[in-house]
Amino acid sequence: MLTICALVLSAFYVGSKTSADKGRSYYEETGQVVWDIDTEEKVIALTFDDGPHPRNTEKILDVLAKYNAKATFFIVGENAEKYPDLVQQSYEEGHELANHTYTHPYNASVTELQDELEQTNEIIYSITGFLPTLFRPVGGAYDDQLINAVADDGYKVVMWSYHQDTQDWKEPGVNKIVNKVLKGTRPGDVILFHDGGGNRGQTVSALEKILPELQKQGYTFVTVSELIRGNQKEVAK
Repeated sequence: MLTICALVLSAFYVGSKTSADKGRSYYEETGQVVWDIDTEEKVIALTFDDGPHPRNTEKILDVLAKYNAKATFFIVGENAEKYPDLVQQSYEEGHELANHTYTHPYNASVTELQDELEQTNEIIYSITGFLPTLFRPVGGAYDDQLINAVADDGYKVVMWSYHQDTQDWKEPGVNKIVNKVLKGTRPGDVILFHDGGGNRGQTVSALEKILPELQKQGYTFVTVSELIRGNQKEVAK
């Protein structure tokens, strides 16, 4: 179902703007939204949307552990309810848990989204004792009203690097996913993958090629919050 919705509404993906969107520079200056980080340090953040999934997430966790890589999982609340053990495993293995709504709705009011965020946070907290503060909008769609509302609720909105949308949900082929990431990787990138919403076998296979290659290039894989904190330290110097 999620994959079908994504196909229909992919027009809302990276770079989409509504009439109330003040633009990336404005939101970055306010600190409300992050796309990626301007840094010379060879660190990147791997992010996974729409999970947990009983098959995909566990396989992805295995690959991440193999290469000692940390990631950020943007969790759908109703999936967390179904598979709490995977949420707990992700947390115990040092990955960051973030909020991706409860039902993954594409057409919801700001108030409805706020309710979904609260519901999902309560579920994640009940499983792990951790309360997420990062939120990724469904399909990357946002406007000023949404940004301000979730910021008031204590969330930072996390998008992804414009050049690092793997579109793995389309199942484009392992090589296309690998080439998309490796050809575009720059320090401070936030890379978008999915562990839910459909068959993610291509994503798993692509990670097996991407992670060792980027490690050879000197990259370290950190959580989004670690990426942000590292940048804040650089700015403070």
